[in-house]
Amino acid sequence: MSHSVTDLSSAAHDEAAEGPLRIDLYRVPAPSSSREKLLRLLWAFFQLPFLSCMPRTLSPLRVVLLRLFGAKIGPACLIDRGVKVWMPWKLTMGERSSLGVNTEVYNFAPITIGRHVVVSQYNYLCTATHDYTDPFFQLTAAPITIASQSWIASGCLLGPGVNIGEGAVIGARSVVTRSMPAWTVCAGTPCKPLKPRIVRPMNSSS
Repeated sequence: MSHSVTDLSSAAHDEAAEGPLRIDLYRVPAPSSSREKLLRLLWAFFQLPFLSCMPRTLSPLRVVLLRLFGAKIGPACLIDRGVKVWMPWKLTMGERSSLGVNTEVYNFAPITIGRHVVVSQYNYLCTATHDYTDPFFQLTAAPITIASQSWIASGCLLGPGVNIGEGAVIGARSVVTRSMPAWTVCAGTPCKPLKPRIVRPMNSSS
């Protein structure tokens, strides 16, 4: 007797629901230690200067607060309005680097940003995901590294475990799920290397 694709799909779903891979979100183990939960609670009280309605001129205050909670931030860095950092103690930024307007730093694993890096507005740096094969939908995380002199243009998503090579350019709205090479212009969904990044000599005419 024949079965439609819908019937087979429904049967498979019912079987999975009764089997060992049933996902129960109420039983998901907590991803953070007690100390980390306490730090995150305390950090929530210092979010006013980070709200998107606050001016860019409050960047020095934001830097001070991030350092107070363990972030390693070099001199002359810019933290713009609306930036959301989940865990400051897992953020490292080299000198003269910036996080643009409304960028979200979802750093359950460490995020390391080198020197002279521009992370433009509305970016999402995401170190965490879920193991969809795990019956408890366990949270997993892997670090992100953005090497010196790179530029992450606006509206990009960088996924867990991604390394952006030195001097790389990531085009706007790219979805980066794997590491990108140094001194290369990359873009797309998914993001791919497109061409070498050629920097003009400083004494050349525009």
